[in-house]
Amino acid sequence: MGIIVLLVYVDDIVITGSDLEAISTIQTMLHSTFHMKDLGQLTYFLGLEVHHQPHGLFLYQHKYSQEQVQLAGLTNTTSVDTPMELNVKYRRDEGELLDDLTTYRKLVGSLIYLTITRPDISYVVHTISKFMQAPRHLHLFVVRRIIHYILGTLSRGLFFPTGSSLQLQAYSNANWAGCPDTRKSTTGWCMVLGDAHISWKCKKQDNVSKSSTEAEYRAMSAACSEII
Repeated sequence: MGIIVLLVYVDDIVITGSDLEAISTIQTMLHSTFHMKDLGQLTYFLGLEVHHQPHGLFLYQHKYSQEQVQLAGLTNTTSVDTPMELNVKYRRDEGELLDDLTTYRKLVGSLIYLTITRPDISYVVHTISKFMQAPRHLHLFVVRRIIHYILGTLSRGLFFPTGSSLQLQAYSNANWAGCPDTRKSTTGWCMVLGDAHISWKCKKQDNVSKSSTEAEYRAMSAACSEII
């Protein structure tokens, strides 16, 4: 028996699965109750673009990324090679407060949504999200750097190859006492099924770890929970 998945957002619905007969039955049932239009094979859904290739599916957010570059007013600027400066830690109370908090929060919120297909910016977006309550000018500078990086990587995304193995691999890491305000460490992990990245996360640990070993074990525990 095949698996059927429905994604519903307000009046947009995606139906996918391995059982074509079951999908057809669901479509008929929905058409009998609601006024609906079948748009055929999925190519675009809530900013997520799906490109069907002979060897798999490529998911990316090219159009959505361009909109974020325009929102930040950085369309005609140059790109950078990394989303964040190396070996730099940002504090909560460093520098002057921003006068306009709305723009910062709007940009960060958009970047959080962009991490759906961009695990390469997951850590730095996690970092800037910690300053949403009272962002500073320095924090906005970091946000703009991320968008400069996106400008040069608009077509990056996730590829899900057909015929990939079902072998699950998991990777975890931690930066010990990485937060200068709380001295808490950050857990990071990602899951790869065959050749496809299927899950990843960055999260500040709940407690202060007394050693790098303790921080690593906490990260490993979180990764094991995700595997299970």
